[in-house]
Amino acid sequence: MARQRKIIDSLGRERKATRRTWGKVEPLPSGNYRASYTGPDKQRHFAPMTFTAIIDADAWLATQRAQIVAGTWTPSTARAEADAQANRAQTLGAYAAQWITTRTNSRGDHLKPRTKAEYERLLRTPDRARAGDDGGPLAPLVALPLIDITPGRVRKWRADLLATGTKTQTSRAYGLLNAIMGTAVIDRIIDANPCTVKGGQSTHTGRKVVPPTDAELDTILTKIPPRYRALVVLAAFGGLRYGEATALRAKDVSVEKDEDGAVTAVRVNVERAVTHTAGEGFVVGSTKSEAGTRRLAIFGIDADIIAEHVRGLIGDALLFPAVDGVSFLAQSAFWRHWNPARTAAGRPDMPFHALRHYAGTRYAQEGATPRETMARLGHSSMGAAMRYQHSGNRDDELAMRMARRKTSA
Repeated sequence: MARQRKIIDSLGRERKATRRTWGKVEPLPSGNYRASYTGPDKQRHFAPMTFTAIIDADAWLATQRAQIVAGTWTPSTARAEADAQANRAQTLGAYAAQWITTRTNSRGDHLKPRTKAEYERLLRTPDRARAGDDGGPLAPLVALPLIDITPGRVRKWRADLLATGTKTQTSRAYGLLNAIMGTAVIDRIIDANPCTVKGGQSTHTGRKVVPPTDAELDTILTKIPPRYRALVVLAAFGGLRYGEATALRAKDVSVEKDEDGAVTAVRVNVERAVTHTAGEGFVVGSTKSEAGTRRLAIFGIDADIIAEHVRGLIGDALLFPAVDGVSFLAQSAFWRHWNPARTAAGRPDMPFHALRHYAGTRYAQEGATPRETMARLGHSSMGAAMRYQHSGNRDDELAMRMARRKTSA
């Protein structure tokens, strides 16, 4: 018969400790339960944690008894020391690989393919088959045990990396290291995060993305091959990212016309984006953030350009496919056409992403509030209700004012 003793918890309730056939589960004043047992060494061993339910305590006891029966049992102190030794020997590279695989955001989503590839690039070790290959920015640290990565070592690594002139790379690599080491603290592998440089992940080159002028944009639209003109318009007047625009299919675009058949507006549903990584190739997924899912309108002659481009396309047909007509358009392939066009405009320095800056600037200049501009561009700080734009709302009004006007011949 089980022996019991009375326990009065913090709420004044009477609870009883029960000794089972094997092991013991004891209620605590906190309301949790503590499990213990007498091991083969004749010593009492306690669970390293308390349990909120008796069933969980019983499960822990069952595991310990199974290890004793199987002959694999070791004292909990010995197991703890073995775990500690394993943690001390764990390198940044090994821990980071696991961290990348298990990393999730606040909604439980895993890293996007492009983000995962970027992290792996930053952590890449040197390729011995390639002469002069130094690996990624974090390569000097990846072979070190986590406990050997001290604040002093981090500061020296960062200073050496900055000395090479790669400020942006240094910022990204430091930010990744800071996140990984922060998780290692939570996992109790290290006692404190060694990334203590104030503003260490905020280092920037000071160079700003300068959007094109209206005249420069006109030149680009004139020089770019016609099959890519609508792509430029979607970026410059819709604010689409390259991956969002090249993931568009015919079903994502609707053309509105008046009674005379003239195009009055084009509406675009932005619901997905395509990315390309060296390991996985093209991967279609969600937009960069939840706010990136949006519906936007384009008016004026820019609507005409898009309407003409989608004429004859139906269903799942890509708006901007590769030369085979069905594959996604790689940025490297598009660059061969983009570079001559931007050079002709006198802007050989301008990245395609500058068109998105142009869209945000023009939208704001026409009177849009910061929240309205963020909603149109799909920035993640906007609320869910602001992500979708519908006919007759303020987005239409601003977009119409923003549109380049049609002119008669």
